[in-house]
Amino acid sequence: MNEQVKIDIAIDRAERTEKLQGMGCKRKRVEDIRFTQGKGNYVDDIKLPGMLFGDFVRSPHAHARIVSIDTSRAKALPGVVAVLTAADLKPLGLHYMPTLAGDVQAVLAEHKVLFQNQEIAFVIAEDRYIASDATELVDVIYEALPCIVDPFKSMDADAPILREDIQDKMVGAHGPRKHPNHIFEWTIGDKDATDAVFANADVAIKEMLVDHRTHPSPLETCQSLASFDKIKGELTLWGTFQAPHVIRTVVSLISGLPEHKIHVIAPDIGGGFGNKVGAYSGYVCSVVGSIVLGVPVKWVEDRMENLSTTSFARDYHMSTELAATSDGKILAMRVHVLADHGAFDACADPSKWPAGFMNICTGSYDIPVAHLAVDGVYTNKASGGVAYRCSFRVTEAVFAIERAIEVLAQKLGMDSADLRMKNFIKAEQFPYQSALGWEYDSGDYHMAMQKAMDTIGYRQLRDEQSAKRDAFKRGETREIMGIGISFFTEIVGAGPAKNCDILGIAMFDSAEIRIHPTGSVIARMGTKSQGQGHETTYAQIIATELGIPADDIMIEEGNTDTAPYGLGTYGSRSTPVAGAATAVAARKIKAKAQMIAAHMLEVHEGDLEWDVDRFRVKGLPEKFKTMKEVAWSAYNAPPPNMEPGLEAVNYYEPPNMTYPFGAYFCVMDIDVDTGVAKTRRFYALDDCGTRINPMIIEGQVHGGLTEAFACAMGQEIRYDDMGNVMGASFMDFFLPTAVETPKWETDFTVTPSPHHPIGAKGVGESPHVGGVPCFSNAVNDAYAFLDAGHIQMPHDAWRLWKVGERLGLHA
Repeated sequence: MNEQVKIDIAIDRAERTEKLQGMGCKRKRVEDIRFTQGKGNYVDDIKLPGMLFGDFVRSPHAHARIVSIDTSRAKALPGVVAVLTAADLKPLGLHYMPTLAGDVQAVLAEHKVLFQNQEIAFVIAEDRYIASDATELVDVIYEALPCIVDPFKSMDADAPILREDIQDKMVGAHGPRKHPNHIFEWTIGDKDATDAVFANADVAIKEMLVDHRTHPSPLETCQSLASFDKIKGELTLWGTFQAPHVIRTVVSLISGLPEHKIHVIAPDIGGGFGNKVGAYSGYVCSVVGSIVLGVPVKWVEDRMENLSTTSFARDYHMSTELAATSDGKILAMRVHVLADHGAFDACADPSKWPAGFMNICTGSYDIPVAHLAVDGVYTNKASGGVAYRCSFRVTEAVFAIERAIEVLAQKLGMDSADLRMKNFIKAEQFPYQSALGWEYDSGDYHMAMQKAMDTIGYRQLRDEQSAKRDAFKRGETREIMGIGISFFTEIVGAGPAKNCDILGIAMFDSAEIRIHPTGSVIARMGTKSQGQGHETTYAQIIATELGIPADDIMIEEGNTDTAPYGLGTYGSRSTPVAGAATAVAARKIKAKAQMIAAHMLEVHEGDLEWDVDRFRVKGLPEKFKTMKEVAWSAYNAPPPNMEPGLEAVNYYEPPNMTYPFGAYFCVMDIDVDTGVAKTRRFYALDDCGTRINPMIIEGQVHGGLTEAFACAMGQEIRYDDMGNVMGASFMDFFLPTAVETPKWETDFTVTPSPHHPIGAKGVGESPHVGGVPCFSNAVNDAYAFLDAGHIQMPHDAWRLWKVGERLGLHA
């Protein structure tokens, strides 16, 4: 082949590659066309003939016995059709529902309430406003009981027993219980070896680190619409479900309806962040209402209900210890967690992990031995802890190790970046087996950290900080400067059946791809986007694998009638699991397509090679068949004895989790007189393996960092001593706008996962996981030279002003 022909082929290949808009392309999100024009189709947009509306009567008390419930005045209100109480659900066996964590949860309170705003009765009326008015007419008489909001008092000998329904059940889903208010004890690691290292270590630190209770707060609250067809005996349920297939299975298990007669549809969803993984009373009551009344029943949660009753996040109290040599080599880690799970253990965790992946708490460091113990307890707070924008407690775990690193560095008098470098897992150690049992797939932490330090000018920033501290001591400024660092390793892609299941269902995922005769494609997935851009991303994977332009590929999710069974979208598992299923399904099609192309070209299939969007004869580039030509032939003239058509389905069980990582730096200035903290710079370097769509990745990083900023610097679900929720609206719960949000600088390295078909690791939750400790470290670093000790989150201006007051900084 002469040089000119080579150049022409190269240009032609580049043009065809660009036309595909496959992996690596900054393709604009196709779903944004409808979202930005108000054309999305959400649950509340669905209106059915004869549809009724439900609303809840909720408890004003956090802990109280229900003496009586009188629904007569509510039922008499014109427009009210029915009022359901636990007494109505009990004969149906629906007054309690199973939780994802092996507990049971009251659908409607029976005998007593366990947290403020718990559901007591469900009013069904002709419209939402009548239903809401009628809730005020349900007369409930309570006998107030002493409540527990402090998890450290939950297991006191004189603590009131909260869960009377299981007070005699001293063995729970995860083993023996120590107290009626105790849920589980989970330990992992080598305790004796860890204790021995601590006993002989040069240096040891211990700090109580609180990852406070907060809330995911998606734009769209939780909602459902149930429509039961009595003639067919079939139920159709629309809802804000992150895992539609699992919801269908749960509805079948608790309702007794055959699973094949339940149709679950998750339309467009306005954010999830873990909040929409589990099942809620509204789902059950809308289903029961529709079955009983024979008409559709809709439930739409309002903002105060969402903030005060649906799944919270965090509330982990972590006593964290590190043992090290005097020159900074970490030898052991020891952590005890007191986990406040509220009134019911409704956490969304894989079945065998009662505290999720908290055992990733050794982080990015080569720590020889470690031990983790977690005690879960009941309190009079809302239940259902979720892994808010992280994979099953990784945010808590990374916060623990990254704060502990800073505390150790301060004790050793070392620079914390240098301490991290000294203890990182080395590139040549991958695959790496952690002391608490996880096998990290790949990484180059030193390279990532060095790139981040060079880019941000880390050493110069430390010089600037030193000068500012001197100026502060001389009284020349009232501003202090903090440099926050975090280096995190996520664990995503749940997961292998050996590690993960929910309700006994292995956490695989699925893809079904069909190529039509004209070469266009429809692919149906077991996942469900809540705004992550799946329609764009999956199409890019298929485009690269099959050589068909992404614009010719349609992605469908969220309909259990059409999509193959999947475990849904949460924990950054869509790309690592369903993305892999997509690639493998595409490769099945490609293998068949190669046989068809060989038949068309009258050569052996081994004589063909793949070239962007076509099979060509080796050494004869002018002899080829495009995928579109092959698709037509598959339906028109397939090889003899070959089944027509071009489609495949794949259920993918990953062999291992994936481990994205990143290095984050924050530069913060704090006015000690006002407590106001200003983020001057925030630099985020992420390594999520193969980058499918850099634009979507950048958007995910921006969103995750904004949520991390919110959590670290202001968000908190607080309770008073009586269990009253202190912030159940956005007037009290910090939700940053563009005004408060810092500017983000993003960067990346690429270390593909060796076991993933395309090397992708997932990124959606990394910025939140790494961002929270980075902000907190910046605040703590700012005050470190004043011997302030560890400062707990959230770091809002009021709390930081109080730090200044405590340190005697105010005039």
